[in-house]
Amino acid sequence: MITLTDTASKKVKELIDAEGVDGLALRVAVRPGGCSGFSYEMFFDTEIAADDHAVAFGDVQVVVDPTSAPLLTGATLDFKDGLNQQGFSINNPNASKTCGCGSSFS
Repeated sequence: MITLTDTASKKVKELIDAEGVDGLALRVAVRPGGCSGFSYEMFFDTEIAADDHAVAFGDVQVVVDPTSAPLLTGATLDFKDGLNQQGFSINNPNASKTCGCGSSFS
């Protein structure tokens, strides 16, 4: 299952609070596509299936579907807010190669 750094957890909480909807969870998924074979997908979701993997990081609930879970085992979601880097990034030890944009892997 993917983990969140403290920085990512705080940013996700901030974004969820801005949505103003109760019960939102961050859904992280892996989908076929992208220039390297798979791409990451992240969005807020209120629907959690019985077979989803869910874990809480503080006030943030992260949900991963059972197909994506093995591809995200050991991965870390981070958030950077600096001059050289800004936004979310996933460090995934399961990725043998990634594309230049960092949003797809194989």
